[in-house]
Amino acid sequence: MATKHEQILQYINNLEIGEKISVRQIAKALNVSEGTAYRAIKEAENQGFVSTIERVGTIRIEKKQKDNIEKLTFAEVINIIDGTVLGGRQGLYKTLNRFVIGAMKLDAMMRYVEAGNLLIVGNRYQVHKLALEAGAAVLITGGFDTSDEVIKLADELELPIISTSYDTFTVATMINRAIYDQLIKKEIVLVDDVLIPLQDTYYLTTSNLIEKWHELNARTGHSRYPVIDDSLRIQGMVAAKDVMGVNPQTPIEKVMTKNPITVNERTSVASVAHVMVWEGIELTPVIDNNRKLLGVISRQDVLKALQMIQRQPHVGETIDDIVTSRFVDKSTTDPIYQCEVTPQMTNHLGTISYGVITTIVTEAGSRVLRKYKKGDLVVENITVYFIKPVQIESMIDIYPKVLEIGRKHGKIDVEIYHDGEIVGKALMMAQLLDR
Repeated sequence: MATKHEQILQYINNLEIGEKISVRQIAKALNVSEGTAYRAIKEAENQGFVSTIERVGTIRIEKKQKDNIEKLTFAEVINIIDGTVLGGRQGLYKTLNRFVIGAMKLDAMMRYVEAGNLLIVGNRYQVHKLALEAGAAVLITGGFDTSDEVIKLADELELPIISTSYDTFTVATMINRAIYDQLIKKEIVLVDDVLIPLQDTYYLTTSNLIEKWHELNARTGHSRYPVIDDSLRIQGMVAAKDVMGVNPQTPIEKVMTKNPITVNERTSVASVAHVMVWEGIELTPVIDNNRKLLGVISRQDVLKALQMIQRQPHVGETIDDIVTSRFVDKSTTDPIYQCEVTPQMTNHLGTISYGVITTIVTEAGSRVLRKYKKGDLVVENITVYFIKPVQIESMIDIYPKVLEIGRKHGKIDVEIYHDGEIVGKALMMAQLLDR
């Protein structure tokens, strides 16, 4: 039987897109405490099918798929620009295709305005009206409002008309930044993208006997299985070593490993790789926030995903991308790299940031290790034990030196110089993975 929490999530999921939600309404409708209702609403927000907007409230929105994650809803735009909704609240869940800056004459402007757009403009009431009639939402900058006629039209068409105190340039920059951040998120491969779903997962239940493990093993060739209860909640893991030499009539519960390491569907594949390598795990259950089994992810799936990521072109540029793209190989007999310290790589004082130093160490260490051994690696530890300020637009030289390399581990010492003077020294240890 579903818990109260699960019943509330199901209730919210069944609401119409655009419908408003409140803690009091949920508590009254399902006869639960307001605390229980609040926690469920927050969970729904984390799962992406509810959005809370200041001065508007909480509304049911359509959950975005990964293929259109870079598109923003009007509800998200309001949160980004600290906006106020003047009209058309029922359309806040809709997604904008692109935004248009209305800094031209009316006829010229309307050639660019289409259904699904967001027009960013000042206090030009006629423009507001024509944009809504064309199927576009309107964002009014400078803290201005609009006419009652336009607000009424926005409500009828269910197209938001929003006001913000920011100027047009600032608003466009903020929205662009948000879209760019979404693009970076889109590139990150999550467990949800590569997991083996529940319907394709072989599992055992706490009521099964060990003979069931042997039956599955003979049929599938697999040796590891998650163990769940009657409510699909994960209870343990069972592997060949747990059942060998044990009476086949023994309950699985008696031999399984309880409280196994699990991951969430929103966990990044890189994080899972580190956990699986560090703990020596071949198969990990994927669960939701109620510990219900959603599927499994294998070490092989993780390694394939990491190799795929390395071959993908990058759309959104992270700090790591900025740093590594500026690496220049100056190696002759020994490995030497150069990198220019750009403005994005500095802290508020204009000197190279600590985070960038760790990225430089990781990149230099990884490059030199790959010359010795082909395959992937997972960084286990970085110790930065010396660092001096390096100012903006400086050119630094990086000298990675292999201290120790084995079949599964590598240890690298990295020294960083500027103008012949040492400015950073670190030690990196990594696990090496065969492809």
